[in-house]
Amino acid sequence: MIDIKFLRENPDAVRENIKKKFQDKKLPLVDEVIKYDKKSRETQGEADELRASRNKLSKQIGVLMKEGKRDEAARVKEQVTANAARLADLEQKEKEYSKKVHDDMMLIPNIIDPSVPIGPDDSCNQEIEKFGEPKVPDYPIPYHTDIMESFDGIDLDAAGKVAGNGFYYLLGDIARLHSAVLAYARDFMINKGFTYCIPPYMIHGDVVNGVMSFEEMDAMMYKIEGEDLYLIGTSEHSMIGRYKDTLNNEEDLPFTMTSYSPCFRKEKGAHGIEERGVYRIHQFEKQEMVVICRPEEAWDWYNKLWSYTVELFRSMDIPVRTLECCSGDLADLKVKSCDVEAWSPRQKKYFEVGSCSNLGDAQARRLGIRIKRADGTKYFANTLNNTVVAPPRMLIAFLENNLNEDGSVSIPKVLQPYMGGTEKLIPKHKISK
Repeated sequence: MIDIKFLRENPDAVRENIKKKFQDKKLPLVDEVIKYDKKSRETQGEADELRASRNKLSKQIGVLMKEGKRDEAARVKEQVTANAARLADLEQKEKEYSKKVHDDMMLIPNIIDPSVPIGPDDSCNQEIEKFGEPKVPDYPIPYHTDIMESFDGIDLDAAGKVAGNGFYYLLGDIARLHSAVLAYARDFMINKGFTYCIPPYMIHGDVVNGVMSFEEMDAMMYKIEGEDLYLIGTSEHSMIGRYKDTLNNEEDLPFTMTSYSPCFRKEKGAHGIEERGVYRIHQFEKQEMVVICRPEEAWDWYNKLWSYTVELFRSMDIPVRTLECCSGDLADLKVKSCDVEAWSPRQKKYFEVGSCSNLGDAQARRLGIRIKRADGTKYFANTLNNTVVAPPRMLIAFLENNLNEDGSVSIPKVLQPYMGGTEKLIPKHKISK
């Protein structure tokens, strides 16, 4: 949600921003907000005058009664009664106008940073930088589930019977590798000075509305039937929600947190073969990083956050690149975002393994996360989030880039302590061709 004062003073800039995000259907919202915001303020002004008049007239009645001027007091009482009816009408209209303004403002996208490339969808995203040399070995790289099956490490058929498509059983060495990556990512972020957190895995609807747009919520979130609870699609939602309706001292900033959680997503729509297996699923686990800071610190943190993910993947011998998200690929609350993509030797291309976002003060404004300066003035915080690592999707990149010709998988030194000192995983049987 943008600042209503900004929209009042810069309606054309808000309209232009909507066009840059290719959401022209939302253009009428700007005029609606201006119209109902004006009505709301006019109504509030008249209501305030009536409240002040009520107090003045009430005192006048008391004086007239003491002076024995009952007829005059009665006429003033009639005026007070009439004013009360008008005030009740104004208060009801004020609520209606304010709600209309609020609801429209919730739909208007955040102002994107000038550096964001303009484009309608992810096909217009732009490569920023590559890290590590992408290689294609001279032996074939099997599909990731075939690699996992050679270690008896996955059972999709049983998961389908138990929970349906989009779920999985990870077993043995593959399950251990999955947990090892998460444990390593946790310690990696703790060593960067982040506070480790395990958040609630369900959140109330008002928190959902505070951290994401309605369209995103419908596409992603599972709702608990009969309750005001949603399963989280990513842990930054409950992490940001922790600070809902809080006033924090500026001297305590920044709040830097790294959180573990399972994540649950609807993942609507049909997907191709590369998104089968464990690429696009309804349940997965993730290590996340979240920062709440002053606005002037936000861009420094943005660059730190995505660089941490790059550093983590490179420490596991996985080449990656960063990709600037274009305007049409940005969620409504985001000011700027970049994806980290890992190299796939099998596909001979990169694929997304994480996303870093600066949301400005949009989430803080929706959730009421305020900061108090030493001089007592207050402002809304800036929030940022980034994926540290999200297995099992990350396992695809790990297995492909560390697979040897004999079917074994090398374990990088940084992961060996989390794998009981194991340096190499040995398959239980050959991959069927």
